[in-house]
Amino acid sequence: MCGIFGIDGCDDAANLTYLGLYALQHRGQESAGIVSWDGAQLHAERGMGHVSDVFREKTLARLPGRRALGHTRYSTAGTSVIANAQPIVVKTSMGPLALVHNGNLTNAVEIRRRLEHEGSIFQTTSDTEVILHLMARQPREDIADSFMLALEQVRGAYSLLLITDRALIAARDPYGFRPLALGEAGGCPCFASESCAFDLLEGTLVRELEPGEVVVSRGGGIGEVESFRLSQKPEPTRCVFEHVYFARPDSRVFGDSVAQSRLAMGARLAREAPADADIVVPVPDSGLFAALGYSQESGLPLEFGLIRNHYVGRTFIEPKQSIRHFGVKVKLNPVKELIRGKRVVLVDDSIVRGTTSRKIVRMMKDAGAAEVHLRISAPPTAWPCHYGIDTPTRDELIAANQDVEGIRRFVEADTLAYLSLDGLLASVSGPRESYCTACWTGDYRVPITAEDRRQAELFPIRVEGGE
Repeated sequence: MCGIFGIDGCDDAANLTYLGLYALQHRGQESAGIVSWDGAQLHAERGMGHVSDVFREKTLARLPGRRALGHTRYSTAGTSVIANAQPIVVKTSMGPLALVHNGNLTNAVEIRRRLEHEGSIFQTTSDTEVILHLMARQPREDIADSFMLALEQVRGAYSLLLITDRALIAARDPYGFRPLALGEAGGCPCFASESCAFDLLEGTLVRELEPGEVVVSRGGGIGEVESFRLSQKPEPTRCVFEHVYFARPDSRVFGDSVAQSRLAMGARLAREAPADADIVVPVPDSGLFAALGYSQESGLPLEFGLIRNHYVGRTFIEPKQSIRHFGVKVKLNPVKELIRGKRVVLVDDSIVRGTTSRKIVRMMKDAGAAEVHLRISAPPTAWPCHYGIDTPTRDELIAANQDVEGIRRFVEADTLAYLSLDGLLASVSGPRESYCTACWTGDYRVPITAEDRRQAELFPIRVEGGE
């Protein structure tokens, strides 16, 4: 769950990249970085924290040039430290390179061990770095050829941007797990994880990259970009959880409006799991549009009975004297006047461990709700993701160890229901087999071997905090 953005051939490329990352901040809050090319050398700035914390006017002034890319990170492979912040910048026989990555390589451990045995020295614990090592071992006159040779050897999920002294190159894995779009801003080609980044620049979405497509911009306009294809041609396996949770509602992902998809999920949830209630309350922010869809379909009024504090950082000082539900209350607070005495349909996008959901249900009842009927706009999350989502191990996923009634008792809701898988897939366009549903079904379309599962030993998965 990271955000990537790049632009080529435009004045103030780093400033525009900063704005693009700002629009993608929801995809990662641990670190941010930008690299620019000024015609003579690469310039890099990285730091821990939000985009606006890392980049100030003086910082951006140190990033001249008409070509730039950037990254905002939420770690799934590699610990949350500055050494793993991207872009990763290296010098090679083909010139300087910088790479950013959204996704997760499932065979990174296997490749890394082989390369280390052959003498490679790694500077990070990020899976992304193996791509640069593979490129350095297969230099080609056209750097795009070296890039594609490296990509033919990796497996898993990746949307990538590579900056060189001659080009800005974008690539999407052959399965199309993670989104990556081509846009135009001021006549310049740009790339982003989501189309909302183009909107901030007053640009336009041209199209999504196809699965397995590599697009090269060599400093010309949007009409001069070149397109290539990797040799692998599996069936598309797009992550439908982008529509459930990740993407911003004002984006188009996999050809669909995210807002419309969530409205459809909420409406189908209302038909599948009606509740004898008075009001519908969303868990902000990801539950908003599903709750609106539920409200419209059921005829129950939508009330903003939970208010989110948008200024909470990733860490805060907890008082020594324990405050009940402090971790949730610092982010969410009920509007008692809207909730008191009401039978509430509480709509959220998922339940992971169940601890946060239980705290929210308790909070609603403490605020005076007569009943709380919890409705989830996706099926039960019962399997971990190996393709770029920071989900816990299966032992920690409540749906892997409890049935729906057991989960209902744990979260202390009066009733609990999930959207069916059929209902979810009917809410997005395209064949159902073109989506990855592994976190609900355990059907891993890119096979996961025992060696792949040991990736956590080398690239520790961060699981503390949150649900």
